[in-house]
Amino acid sequence: MVPLKDDNPVRITPYLTYAIIAINILVFLYEITLSPQDLDTFFRTWAVVPAELTRSFHYSSGFAGEKAAEWLTLITSQFMHAGLAHVGGNMLYLWIFGNNLEEQLGRVRFLIFYLACGVLASLTQWYFAPLSEIPSLGASGAIAGVMGAYIIRYPKVRILTLIPLGIFITTIRIPAFIFLGIWFVQQAFYGVASLEVTTNVGMESGGIAYWAHAGGFVFGAVLGPLLGLFNPRPRL
Repeated sequence: MVPLKDDNPVRITPYLTYAIIAINILVFLYEITLSPQDLDTFFRTWAVVPAELTRSFHYSSGFAGEKAAEWLTLITSQFMHAGLAHVGGNMLYLWIFGNNLEEQLGRVRFLIFYLACGVLASLTQWYFAPLSEIPSLGASGAIAGVMGAYIIRYPKVRILTLIPLGIFITTIRIPAFIFLGIWFVQQAFYGVASLEVTTNVGMESGGIAYWAHAGGFVFGAVLGPLLGLFNPRPRL
């Protein structure tokens, strides 16, 4: 899917969006060079492990020494992915929706916005599974925040979407508020389902962290306006 041009087209090159995409790809290329044992260690060191984050809260010196690394994973986990489809899908969505927000917020505020959405998305998932030992990683939460801000800033931009019809594929132009609204409802629904069936859905099974997606989307819709989403465009 690709967004059609709206009445307020991008006028700057989204260097930061491209840089974030490049970092994610480079980290993934590094991951595929690791042995299974080293990859597991890499994930458990730099991804968010909810149980370890929970344990870190019980230390009075939680921001010192080794325990500081648990807080750092809220950032580092945003640049890690578990497979080609995972990184490819996330980067596609970031490429589609990130450039307009980078232009509107400016590069510095967009970076703050992106990382903050990722952190808050991870904390949302942690809240619903604080004792999970399964590493949580990926840019999905931050990108969900981008999508949450996009839906309120550009609700009428039409998204050219591929629709499979059996062995045939057609396209349809869907307004952003419908396309992204349906996506959010799906994430929220699966998140609620995961509360009842934690062995089949959600992070407890090593699958998709639906609450991170839903949380990131909501926080993005809130943080975007606070950081100037509707203000006149900055130069940088």
